[in-house]
Amino acid sequence: MKLISIGFGSFVSLERIVAALDPSSNPIKRVVSQAREDGRLVDATYGRKTETVLIMDSGHVILCPLTPDEVSGRAARREGGGQDES
Repeated sequence: MKLISIGFGSFVSLERIVAALDPSSNPIKRVVSQAREDGRLVDATYGRKTETVLIMDSGHVILCPLTPDEVSGRAARREGGGQDES
């Protein structure tokens, strides 16, 4: 299992990420709201601003303090076999 750091000592499985989305659009805000109601929301921001919403193949929604570009870069480095930064 390949894990990537999403900040503050939190990691997610790279293989299970379906999408990394900008949280500012209304449809994504509805996805986050519905996940919160259903108990599928994981807030990994530790009080920081949500920069990315990760949709997982399990249906869980993870709020991440990294930008989508940072998540993508970390995923690309991990896929390339490099060490992920924490």
